[in-house]
Amino acid sequence: MVSLGKLRVAVVGAGAAGLCAARHLLARQDTFAPPVVYELSKRIGGTWVYEERVGVRNDGLPILSSMYRDLRTNIPKEVMSFPDFPFDKHLPSFVHHTEVRKYLEQYCDHFHLRDHIQFGTIVDLVKPKKVKDGWHGLAWDVTTSNGLDPSTSVTEEFDAVMICNGHFFDPYIPPIPGMDKFSGMLMHSHNYRSAEPFAGKSMVLLGAGLSGLDIAMELSSVNAEVILSHGQRPLSCPLPPRVQQAPPVARVLEDGALQFQDGRQTRPDVFLLCTGYNFTFPFLRSELGVHVRDHFVFPLYKFLMPPAFPSLFIVGICRAICPFPHFHCQAQFVLSVLDGTFPLPSRGEMEQELEADVAARRGRGIATRHILKLDSEQWAYNDELARLAGFQPLPPYWSNLYESNKVFRARDMLNYKTYQYSVLSDTDWVVHTQQGQPIQKPLPQN
Repeated sequence: MVSLGKLRVAVVGAGAAGLCAARHLLARQDTFAPPVVYELSKRIGGTWVYEERVGVRNDGLPILSSMYRDLRTNIPKEVMSFPDFPFDKHLPSFVHHTEVRKYLEQYCDHFHLRDHIQFGTIVDLVKPKKVKDGWHGLAWDVTTSNGLDPSTSVTEEFDAVMICNGHFFDPYIPPIPGMDKFSGMLMHSHNYRSAEPFAGKSMVLLGAGLSGLDIAMELSSVNAEVILSHGQRPLSCPLPPRVQQAPPVARVLEDGALQFQDGRQTRPDVFLLCTGYNFTFPFLRSELGVHVRDHFVFPLYKFLMPPAFPSLFIVGICRAICPFPHFHCQAQFVLSVLDGTFPLPSRGEMEQELEADVAARRGRGIATRHILKLDSEQWAYNDELARLAGFQPLPPYWSNLYESNKVFRARDMLNYKTYQYSVLSDTDWVVHTQQGQPIQKPLPQN
């Protein structure tokens, strides 16, 4: 397929995960041909590209960005970066989204990735085919177009495909009874850009994930009256003025009022759904046997690859993770599978292992919709990938700093983004207030 027997890999998406995949492929030109990266938009950065408009672009294609104007990261840059490419030292620990976008541009230029990206290209179909001398007897036909004119359709053959199309663009709308009766403004956080249009309004925000909390704080600064409706344990940290908590919305009544699970009712101006996103892979056909149900993508060995088609990789679907280092580990594991460093178990063994893993998670009381939510388990997962693939694991300070930031966030949501972190060594770090006062670490070092 490729001269000198180099493996040809297609990468779908030029967000952080796709750029990371391309960077590692390009670094291994002994084994891999230069990657071909397909990107729907005209820019790199994926979810980090801010677009003030919502809805559809001028050409009729959907606006995929869910970024809001004033977003700052909720993870310190010291552990948010790719391990081989730190953020600029002069930046604060919690940076504005424009700095993350700039960082990804720098990463792209530093590793000379841009020439390998086909912009304005939509992936229409990723289809396996049996090839006698192919990798594990497989190859892939990837059909692309400009998304508007069918005559622009092109099909290319690859040895493997890395799907890095992200999962923050297709809003999940929960099935709340009577939703069509709501008489106010109904919207999803995907279309939220800034607080000013909601000044002084009464609002119910459904969902207290990180974006729900962030948006609630922004709205309180413009005197909106906010009810944060969620099913978690009530938040015990101080909340901004005009932000109250309530259980989840159970239904919308005939008269358009929202009713919470405890029976209380309210009639807000705006009902804002901060309910997350669906996984969507429109270019994969059912013959691959990859299913998405209840926010779970399966069956995927190591949350990455279907055992029946082990040269297809879906990168970055795990949630509640530190994304860039996670992509860094997954990309290197993928390459170790393809170059044979990690010899794959048989299809049956992979299926058995992933079924046992899912069963164990369910046995611990983890609902199907939360199986991909790794949270603190991400560190063991990343380390396992490094051990199996033989690459350098993340330095020991990484997990401790990240987990400590979670503790600070839970204690003091209003101020934790003013803290400044410094990494002293592979095993140690310190944190200070904005005024330079040292803060005690909340967790013991590993």
